[in-house]
This record gives sequence, structure tokens and C-alpha cells, in this order.
Amino acid sequence: MAGAMLGPWSSFYVMIGSSAAALTGLMFVVITLVNNEQRKRNPNGIATFSTPTVLHFCAALFVAAIVSAPWRSLTWVAAFIAAFGAYGSIFSIYVMYRARRLHEYRADIEDWTWFVVLPILAYVAMFGAGLGLLWKPAQFLFVLGGATVFLIFIGIRNAWDVVTFLAVNGDPSGKASGDD
Repeated sequence: MAGAMLGPWSSFYVMIGSSAAALTGLMFVVITLVNNEQRKRNPNGIATFSTPTVLHFCAALFVAAIVSAPWRSLTWVAAFIAAFGAYGSIFSIYVMYRARRLHEYRADIEDWTWFVVLPILAYVAMFGAGLGLLWKPAQFLFVLGGATVFLIFIGIRNAWDVVTFLAVNGDPSGKASGDD
């Protein structure tokens, strides 16, 4: 039964999983390339804003893997998806706590929206989709797909935000590379 329900989604999740894995790898490259001086000056800020981005990409990869596995029923799929949605929601609240404690950087409304509010909405949708898979799987697979794509878009936007911040602020003089 689960295979018949999830089968039509296989190419969607192959695309989502591949994108999420590639974007996760790129985040590792970016953080590795950040110079040591920047990491020493702002380690809490980098961790506060880059770790959630990696989590969003990993969430999409996780969902793709779970939905693509050859399950006999949707019970475990629903449980794993709901559990990860709950975890992501709690983690997003933790990001808010960490961002409020930063002394090196003050988050603005855009940061609060993209790093806290929108991820919470996506993870709550994922949690609800996990529960809904047991009730109306055909409808809640669309909710799950939407939440997963939303997390990738949030991650892309936030990765861009982190990368541009690091590029502009990586030089102790405050100049972006290439500025003379």
C-alpha cells in the first residue's frame, strides 16, 4: 500500500534529495573557506546562522530518503516525518534563543523572519503532514512536499545571507574583497 502511494513521488524526492545533498556540501565548503580570523571574531554568530541552514538542507534530504524507502505501510514514514518536524520546530526556537544572546550581531526583522518564523512554519507543516499521512495520505503528501521545498528555499536564502555577510565582513577592515 505505501509503495503505491509514495511511488508517484519518487522523481520529486530524487530531485529534492539530490539538491539538498549538494547544497549541504556547498555549505560545508563555504564554512571551511571562512578565514580563521573571522571564525575567531564571530564563532557564535557563524554557528547560530549557518547550522540551521545545514539543518534545513538535511531535513529535505531526510524526508527524501524516508519517502523513497520501500515501506510496507505509512506508519513509520508518518512517525519519522512527524518526529523530525517536531525536532525542527524546537530547534528553530533554540535558534531564536541563540540569536538573542549574540553580542557581536543583532538580528533584524528579516533575520527573525527567515531564520526563525518561516522555518517554524515549515517544520510545523512537516509535523502536521507526518500526522496527516495516517489520515489522508494523498492530501498530506502535498503538504509534506510543500514543506520540504519551502525548507530548501529558506536554506538557499539563508545560505546566501550567511555567505554575503561573511564575504563583506571577512576582512577586518570591513571592506569586501575586491574593494580598493
